[in-house]
Amino acid sequence: MDLESLAAVRESALDYFERSRALQRRRERMERPGGDEAEGWQDIAALGWSGMLAPESAGGLALGLDGMAEIFRAAGEHAAPEPLLAVAGLGALLLARLGTPGANALLAELVAGRSLPALAWQESAGDLSAVPLACGCEPRPGGGVLLQGEKLMVLPGAAASGWLVSARGDDDAVLLWVPRGTSGVIETPVPLVDGSQASNLRFEQAVLPAGAVLADGPAAQEALRHALAAGQILQSAELLGAGQAMLAQTLAYLRTRSQFGKPIGSFQALQHRCVDMFIHLEVAKATLDEVLALAAQGLPAQRLEAEASRVNARCTAAALQASRASVQLHGAIGYTQECDLSLFYKRVLCLSAWLGNVSAHQRRHSVLSGDADAAPGVAEWNGGFPSTADWSAMPEADFRRMVRAFLQQRYPQQLRYLSHRARWSEMREWYLMLSAQGWIAPAWPQSHGGMGLPADKLIAWIEELEQYGVARAPDQGIVMIGPLLIQHGTAEQQQRFLPCILSGEHVWCQGYSEPNAGSDLAGLRTEAMPARDAQGEHFIVNGQKIWTTLAQDANHIFMLVRTDKDARKQEGISFLLCDLRTPGITIRPIHTLAGEPEFCEVFFDNVRVPAANLVGKLHGGWSIAKALLGFERIFLGSPKQSQYALGQLARLAQARRLFADPVFAQRFAALRLDVLDLSAAYTGFANIVRAGKPLPASVSLLKIWASETYHRIGALLVEAGEEQGAVAGDQVLDGQTFNVLSPLIGSTAAMIYGGTNEIQRNILARQVLDLPV
Repeated sequence: MDLESLAAVRESALDYFERSRALQRRRERMERPGGDEAEGWQDIAALGWSGMLAPESAGGLALGLDGMAEIFRAAGEHAAPEPLLAVAGLGALLLARLGTPGANALLAELVAGRSLPALAWQESAGDLSAVPLACGCEPRPGGGVLLQGEKLMVLPGAAASGWLVSARGDDDAVLLWVPRGTSGVIETPVPLVDGSQASNLRFEQAVLPAGAVLADGPAAQEALRHALAAGQILQSAELLGAGQAMLAQTLAYLRTRSQFGKPIGSFQALQHRCVDMFIHLEVAKATLDEVLALAAQGLPAQRLEAEASRVNARCTAAALQASRASVQLHGAIGYTQECDLSLFYKRVLCLSAWLGNVSAHQRRHSVLSGDADAAPGVAEWNGGFPSTADWSAMPEADFRRMVRAFLQQRYPQQLRYLSHRARWSEMREWYLMLSAQGWIAPAWPQSHGGMGLPADKLIAWIEELEQYGVARAPDQGIVMIGPLLIQHGTAEQQQRFLPCILSGEHVWCQGYSEPNAGSDLAGLRTEAMPARDAQGEHFIVNGQKIWTTLAQDANHIFMLVRTDKDARKQEGISFLLCDLRTPGITIRPIHTLAGEPEFCEVFFDNVRVPAANLVGKLHGGWSIAKALLGFERIFLGSPKQSQYALGQLARLAQARRLFADPVFAQRFAALRLDVLDLSAAYTGFANIVRAGKPLPASVSLLKIWASETYHRIGALLVEAGEEQGAVAGDQVLDGQTFNVLSPLIGSTAAMIYGGTNEIQRNILARQVLDLPV
């Protein structure tokens, strides 16, 4: 569905749940457990939601999974008591997928609201397998079928009209319809913490007619796998909605609740807790959007299951984190049944335990994704390496093979997996090779000499380079000043500077931070005084910049300078471009924790800068600075560093056979999903840049998630290295250089530069969550 249609579906769902007092009905269900869960189901059927995914020929809405997800997210935001997931989700998904005469007849009853079939598939706690283990059926001598076995956690409980049962036949899986009242069916009610009810079923020689068999063999197995996977995706949407509702309630509470004469939402400790809730939920939403888009392509069962586990693990973790944090931030009232949070808290507990928990889905994703951590083999590619192409039209698999083959043929082997920040002297030849190929600026528009990659291909580009161990060249011109000039520079500035960036003639560094003006960027004191002489208008610059990455390798710097000492902090700043070869400039390297001269101090002593190098208006540099900070944060939020570090961790794990350790395997699986979902979030912001729109303040979440994921990977790498975690310098692993400490030390800096993560949280708290000062 298009965005406008999805928004309409969402608004309609929110309106229904509001009008139908969904939250109040959930409370009534909690206070009177054992009530009729079928109550109000006719209203759901009247809306068409009982057949959301059913084809129109069966009276359904044929919404598609993305449309259904909007309804389920709205249900989560209102803690809706209807058994939507069990019936309109799992039951309808299975029957629609089967398409057999018996299944179609049951689907018609479900769509009409006359039947609430419950899927009975699980046989042991925590099992995610769609393969029936013990529950079996066999033909009766006189016709029909005998069913024997047990099923656990069948929802809905007493409201179910009957059960869609998976069983093991003589040769393969069988799907059966068992109406309520069938002899030999013993049902044990299981009250759930959110006021709803499940059932455990025991079939003791239950006699069924031959028509009870809905499907068997591979068709039955495939339909069940698809239904469960799609149901887990819809469950993710409901969990996301619940988490978003709890965040909204918490923000409203913090804005109005006062202590010590101030709104408690002004307390930084509480603001940062809210920001973390927001970040987890936003990453979850990005993951859900990506998985829904993938599912719409018609994935095979195993791939759909893997993606379902990925999004379910992410949304479950985000909702659980939101539920725990929101109760804490509400204080004592949050611990009471009277507070509406209790309804969401308990609903999340139920959803997070049913259809697989976080750890189970992390493990399943790792298994179903295959040996993705192994190094790729030699790429088979005979299509050449075009400088320009319609990259959007190229299938992603072909694009990846092309990039992989190019790297294997062209990238210098001695530069793979560098443990330090690459210097220009090391990377110059590679930079020039990419430039000659036309691939040096993958995200730039083709009209300015870039590749113009769409967001999905840009992510693929990043992943292939990181997986192959390609070092990062000094690239501030490509990733920062180039995009800024494309948006804000004059035509003359674009013509003068952009080709020199692409060719490698100009190597750039950034001049923002100053002593005592790091995160407080507006506190800078480097002055640029306008002047005029026989050579024309210019600025005279005096002052100092610090933490300037690889300034010793650069020949140009873009910087913020104060051009009006009497104006308010942000209003007297301008944005200048400067040739570092100009007289009066001194550069002094600073060594990092790793012993590398990665940063520099840059001193300006009466440095003459042409007025033509002013970007934007005089004294208007703050708006330019914020635009550049957006580019910097999306760059710092790139999955590059985390993917590289994860590849290093995988190399070490394979060499030491650590994947055989279930504890390590679980931690690695979680980190791998953190990186995958970072890519999903990054894609959304990259699309904003490609559309030429300004980046919102929420881009700060990317920088936080990326750097902290990078740090977690680095910490596990050092732990997995054991004694090697104390070894200084490079080591050798499988014939390539390897440094156990490099990612941890690098990630420590990543949480500081570009505005510390604490500053980013402050930005999100004030500018996105609107918490009081």
